[in-house]
Amino acid sequence: MEVRFLGHACFELAEGDTRVLIDPFLTGNPRAAIAAEDVNPSVIVLTHGHGDHFGDTIEIAKRTGAPVVAIVEIANEVAEEGVQTFDPNMGGTVKFDWGWVKLVPAWHTSTTPKGTVSNPAGVVVSLGGAVVYHLGDTALFSDLQLVGKRHPIDLALMCIGGHYTMDSTDAVDAAQLVGAKTVIPCHYNTFPAIEADAEAFKSDVESATGSNVVILEPGEAHTL
Repeated sequence: MEVRFLGHACFELAEGDTRVLIDPFLTGNPRAAIAAEDVNPSVIVLTHGHGDHFGDTIEIAKRTGAPVVAIVEIANEVAEEGVQTFDPNMGGTVKFDWGWVKLVPAWHTSTTPKGTVSNPAGVVVSLGGAVVYHLGDTALFSDLQLVGKRHPIDLALMCIGGHYTMDSTDAVDAAQLVGAKTVIPCHYNTFPAIEADAEAFKSDVESATGSNVVILEPGEAHTL
């Protein structure tokens, strides 16, 4: 599987002809690696409704026909735009012919640009024999350790920017709880309020855990 970082918290997971696009905040993202019109996902997955995650979901889904997986309240809003949706609630799994997507808890808030309130989530994606856990926007909390008990995590996509999410120090503890083979930091340096030192995070995680940290600049990719 190829994991491409598109900036902020947006990632594309690719295996064969399948492309899973997570949190497509591209338009208005000062560090976006690609324009919204240049992505062609098989499915779009949302962790929560904030504009810097919901982003270009509607435009991309309408243009490509990609269905959207989001917690039920957000899925209902998206469906009103004529977009195909899947609407799991927390703990729910949606199965596809290529794998599955599961919603798990995150500690944060969630309101869409149109005002729909819902619970935020992390998302676990099984694709190409690998399990990827995007923590979404979350604070540090102990139940992060439960996610990998059923499906060991090959890759964790982890916020480190602080202010709106956990910072890089809390994220080291989160990495210990998640126990992923590889961690890629995200949700940092997009705006002044979330500046963070990814190299220091890498050093701290690799000193404290068995995880390998891969730092990607927007547009770069990592192969699992």
